Amino acid sequence: MYKFCFFVPETHLEQTKQAVFAAGGGRIGHYDQCGWQTLGQGQFRALAGSQPFIGQVGQAESLAEWKVEMVVADELIHTVVKALRHAHPYETPAFEVWRLSDIQF
Repeated sequence: MYKFCFFVPETHLEQTKQAVFAAGGGRIGHYDQCGWQTLGQGQFRALAGSQPFIGQVGQAESLAEWKVEMVVADELIHTVVKALRHAHPYETPAFEVWRLSDIQF
């Protein structure tokens, strides 16, 4: 199992979450569409050759973004990342993938 996190502006929060959920992200036992989200402040500067969704090339930009976290089964992680890339508005979406330990309880 993996922990999967991504950062997205509010304008695309729901559509991006739904794409990732549809690809199998956020399934825990007999539940689906499980996740956690927090609002924060993102920062970036688009470099030459980029096509920024927000901001201008060469200028630092900061904006409100949501961090969305969920678990993803091993066999679905590549499909979920592909769904994120397809649904996300940014040219290069920021995301994290962490391998989780299997702890029985």
